[in-house]
Amino acid sequence: MSRFILNKIVLFLSTLSAILGIGFLLWILITLTYKGLNAISLELFTKDLVNGGIRNLLVGQFTMAIIASALAVPIGMFAGIWLREYSNDSKLAFIIRNLSDIMMSAPSIVIGVFVFAIFVDPFGSYNGIAGIIALTVMMIPIIINTTDNMLALIPKELREAGIALGGSKHKIILQIVIKAAKVGITTGVLLSFARIIGETAPLLFTSANNQFFTMDLTGQFPSLTVSIYNLATYPDEQSRQLAWGASFVLTVIVLVINLTGRYLTRHKK
Repeated sequence: MSRFILNKIVLFLSTLSAILGIGFLLWILITLTYKGLNAISLELFTKDLVNGGIRNLLVGQFTMAIIASALAVPIGMFAGIWLREYSNDSKLAFIIRNLSDIMMSAPSIVIGVFVFAIFVDPFGSYNGIAGIIALTVMMIPIIINTTDNMLALIPKELREAGIALGGSKHKIILQIVIKAAKVGITTGVLLSFARIIGETAPLLFTSANNQFFTMDLTGQFPSLTVSIYNLATYPDEQSRQLAWGASFVLTVIVLVINLTGRYLTRHKK
């Protein structure tokens, strides 16, 4: 009888917690959609921040995220391949895996302060390069972990079949193992991209923001997330409306990327 009552209590608390969590999420999404849609217009995407638009912010945010991805993806994939295929579970591999897990859970603001101390403070000014480095540092451990885990799911019989056919180890990894795990690795890359595209804290300390359109990474660089943070603190209603519109656009971008990753995972062949 006591087990039955305990089960009912736990089930009730779990259901209540789920309802509360979903309720707050819906509240946030409904408020964001209502206020964000009211601020959406064609001019929002055709003008820069200085003129009441977010064109330069979108270009700046995606520029930093794409360059960071171009740096992080090969580094993270090569590290993940080494951990799974070449390390033989050595002590160094154990240390790297633990460091990667720690970095994945590290607050992004800590990474921002670290990059600020090395790439901003010595040069005396915020710059887009420092922002890219901060995003790259955030992205690498996610890709390492994803690559390592996806390769671990590939049956060893596939590797043995490649060896039986006379293939060298690097060819077996590239042509058999990586191809078999490509959907999972691609999903991990997309999810890590979705994370950095919505980050604010590390960019506050590194790239800061720029109201004008620029592609000069050596100076302050436009950032959608930092602009949302700044606009939301301004006293005038127009700035806050622009912040709502930019927040809605950013939410849609992150949602689309996450849904794409989920779709690839569920429909992999």
